[in-house]
Amino acid sequence: MKKSIVLSFLFLVITYKANAQKNWFTTYTDSVALVKDANQVSSQFTKDIKKIYPDMAFEVKTILHTTPYLIYFYKDTANLPLWEQVIAPQKSFFSEVAGGEAEGKKAFGLFFNGFYLPHELGHAFEYFTKGNIEGSYESEYFANTVAMLWWKKQNRNKELKECYDYAKKMWAKLPNPVPEGMTIEAYFAKNYEQASQDPYVYGYMQFRQFILIYEDKSLPDFDTFIQQNSKK
Repeated sequence: MKKSIVLSFLFLVITYKANAQKNWFTTYTDSVALVKDANQVSSQFTKDIKKIYPDMAFEVKTILHTTPYLIYFYKDTANLPLWEQVIAPQKSFFSEVAGGEAEGKKAFGLFFNGFYLPHELGHAFEYFTKGNIEGSYESEYFANTVAMLWWKKQNRNKELKECYDYAKKMWAKLPNPVPEGMTIEAYFAKNYEQASQDPYVYGYMQFRQFILIYEDKSLPDFDTFIQQNSKK
């Protein structure tokens, strides 16, 4: 009887994890389900980090907190957005660059209820290993690389390809904000705070990075990348 109970419990745990992974990369309407599934994703990311560094004090809470920043990490918390709470100008932005209201809502789910959670956990990893990190092009590139490699570790190649297709479509519609004669790294170093508040400027940078990283065949696996980029 005890063995049967244990097996049933393990089955429920495995089923729950599978459902959380299945629902992710979609636009949530249920805030409770969003946070519950996000915590499962965050828990798996944390386990993967601690397999590499068992003694690392890496712990991140995930909460619902919809702001114009959409999804972001601060201190020990990843803040998540819910589509229904997103302000109208940002919804209009997604509709415009993705090709319609339904497409915009889908793109939001793929990225902001999907790809970007381990991106924020990548920022958290930098915070826990290197101290407070200022916003920069380089910091965003690091976090995007962490997210890309972690999702590949989770075998989410189908969803990454969907994100890639949307990133290319949306990026193609965004004007290049970088003045002639200035590098994109220097531009975001100088204007990061203002740029992060403008979806057209910040989107240009983020979708460009996603495309570059997705197409980069020289990247190592997640574990190797984390080991190569740690200063403990």
